[in-house]
Amino acid sequence: MPHEVTPRVVVVGAGIVGCSLADELTARGWTDVTVLDQGPLPAPGGSTSHAPGLVFRTGPSRTLTRFAAYTVEKFSSLDVGGVPCFEPVGGLELATTPERLADLHRRAGFAASWGVPGEVVSAARCKELWPLLDESVVLGGFHTPGDGLARAVLACRAQLDRAVARGARFLDRHTVTGVERADGRVTGVHTDRGFFAADHVVSAAGFWGPVVGRMAGVDVPLQPLAHQYARTRPLPELSGATAEATRPILRFQDADLYFREHGDRIGIGSYAHRPLPVDPFAVPPYDEARAAGREMPSSYPFTEEDWAPSWAECRRLLPALRKAEIESGFNGVFSFTPDGMPVLGESRELRGFWLAEAVWVTHSAGVARAVAEWMVNGRPSIDVHDCDVTRFEEAQRSQAYVRERGSQQFIEVYDVIHPLQPMERPRPLRVSPFYPRQQELGAYFLEGGGWERPHWYEANAPLVADLGDVPARDAWSARHWSPVAAAEARATRERVALYDMTPLRRLEVTGPGALAFLDRMTSNNLRKKPGAVTYTLLLDESGGIRSDLTVARLGPEHFQVGANSPADLDHLLRQAPGTLHIRDITSGTCCVGVWGPLARDLVQPLTGDDFSHEGFGYFRAKRTHLGHVPVTALRLSYVGELGWELYTTADLGLRLWDTLWEAGRGLGVIAAGRSAFDSLRLEKGYRAWGTDMTAEDTPYEAGLGFAVRMDKEHFTGQEALRTRPEPTRALTPLLLDDPAAVVLGKEPVHLDGVPAGYVTSAGYGYTLGRCVAYAWLPTGLAPGTGVHIEYFGEKLPATVTEEPLFDPGMTRIRR
Repeated sequence: MPHEVTPRVVVVGAGIVGCSLADELTARGWTDVTVLDQGPLPAPGGSTSHAPGLVFRTGPSRTLTRFAAYTVEKFSSLDVGGVPCFEPVGGLELATTPERLADLHRRAGFAASWGVPGEVVSAARCKELWPLLDESVVLGGFHTPGDGLARAVLACRAQLDRAVARGARFLDRHTVTGVERADGRVTGVHTDRGFFAADHVVSAAGFWGPVVGRMAGVDVPLQPLAHQYARTRPLPELSGATAEATRPILRFQDADLYFREHGDRIGIGSYAHRPLPVDPFAVPPYDEARAAGREMPSSYPFTEEDWAPSWAECRRLLPALRKAEIESGFNGVFSFTPDGMPVLGESRELRGFWLAEAVWVTHSAGVARAVAEWMVNGRPSIDVHDCDVTRFEEAQRSQAYVRERGSQQFIEVYDVIHPLQPMERPRPLRVSPFYPRQQELGAYFLEGGGWERPHWYEANAPLVADLGDVPARDAWSARHWSPVAAAEARATRERVALYDMTPLRRLEVTGPGALAFLDRMTSNNLRKKPGAVTYTLLLDESGGIRSDLTVARLGPEHFQVGANSPADLDHLLRQAPGTLHIRDITSGTCCVGVWGPLARDLVQPLTGDDFSHEGFGYFRAKRTHLGHVPVTALRLSYVGELGWELYTTADLGLRLWDTLWEAGRGLGVIAAGRSAFDSLRLEKGYRAWGTDMTAEDTPYEAGLGFAVRMDKEHFTGQEALRTRPEPTRALTPLLLDDPAAVVLGKEPVHLDGVPAGYVTSAGYGYTLGRCVAYAWLPTGLAPGTGVHIEYFGEKLPATVTEEPLFDPGMTRIRR
């Protein structure tokens, strides 16, 4: 039989990601893989070559936890010469403050949600696990027995050998000098030792990623920073040690420190020092670094002045270090991004050019598997939307932004971070035209996608007195919350409120074939007359939910599409024929949501057009004027009340707000924020893509089957949905039994005493007087079934309920 020709792949970088990727690609039949690196193998001098190898799997990101879990699984199966590539010594995170101990209970909840065995243990148990600890300093710990140490260079060697056995080749001392391209596609790479043709090029260059990216004309939003690591001289307490490590890897996050054994020595890493940004374009190549007296390019001189405070904390925790000395130390370079997540995926600007960057050893094998699946199959088997290279807005790609946010990520590596906690700088970056009025009303701003987003308005504080008792919150759920949100939710239900919806993404799709294209790309029927609005789903070939869209047909071949992330635009542009024009109009436009039972009383006097239910039905669109302002009005409601989304150009935004505000004075209009908005949408059971469902979930699992028309001629994902087995899991609405209880999301849900799923969205339903939580749980749970949600170690009773929880007859919206 003739040998099957596979795509030619060049991987730039032979660190842990490049080696793992070559192994994963060749295992899937793509054997024409060439891995290039400027340094010598198997330790070419990047971050892998000095990585301490600690693998803690648990964190708030389900994606990163799954990457880490696969890394542990895979490396546990590898060895070189009988030496294992992973040592399962376990992990131990310590608490020396009450706040940290509470957070360890939260982390134990993440572990239960994501399927990682672990438990919160006493100070005495911590002492048993790490006898060198001063038990009096410790309040407790979080023990994960399956975590441990990855021997990164050894894992590189093992995977390199496997890939080579399948046909890959690894070439060291090849410095990439350029990326060749033609007609928008990559065609190969130039090195100082020749040209390598390629159908795909993967940048797995670590902190050199921005350098390789510039050669390809692709931004790589990554900031390298140096991080201190030191080793002690031999300790008498560890004398006679024959194994590299036997005790758990140790985190002392209250002091931004971690520890591991090196035989009779202890290795110590510190994030406590000031950020030390490194210019990737100034990092010397391997031989120059060695000639300058450095061990490798990624190893910078140890800065003693930064170490002193950390050394004092080390000695406080581990008394054995009080007489010890540091034998060696260095400042090792690692990669950070503005949001702390990897940068993965194919560039749309240069097809065939892939990124697998900002990946630590902890997540390396999991990332490599996902990228290999993406390249070979067209999609990863797990959701990676929060790692997708397209996720950053244009305003988040400047060097200044990446440097500032990347440095802040370094500072916050071990901080206790609230899920709503915004970055402090640079702000404000993006503001809607309504921003001056929001400031006047005392808006409390959070941030998302660079946008300033009002969470509530202090101007509404007097309304709280009319509510009666608003349940008090615990300290954690009270952060970035105010009872004003309850007043704003009530005002929306009883009168009318203005919501700034400007940050929600808007795309414009025009040109011959626009209808046919969008109808083929999405699951619902878009073949309706102009003026129709349709909720629909953007699916992938497996039937998973890439995104949910709201599509308004403004003309025969003119559509406004409400989307979620930059990835939606990227995906549509990749698939669109050349006759179409697709552009993001978000920044040049703005939107006010006018919602509440008095919304029609507010809007109708401002226009000569008919805004009655008969004249302007639900899920319809109309172009009109409100006062002097031309608007596109969509009769939609994400809060479950009568109303409209009103769009105009950014230059007229302030005039639109003022027009609506003045018209609503006599009706008791208020401005309301995202906190009330989220409460109201949860009461209606409206999903939030990226939180409640992702590409891993089908419409039928997510309760969105109503947005699928299987009788359409064709749409992406249709065949996969036809052949999918019956769902075994479902997005399930829960009500907490205690009216004062609140959860925030990602908590484990226990059924019959064992974890059975996890919470996606959660928030207090002020109309219902209960906290609403949506959770992925097994199918078949009847309404009334009792479950428990674990919140900071406490099991809170909750009950499965029917949805929607509020106004199931839709009478409030359709009036």
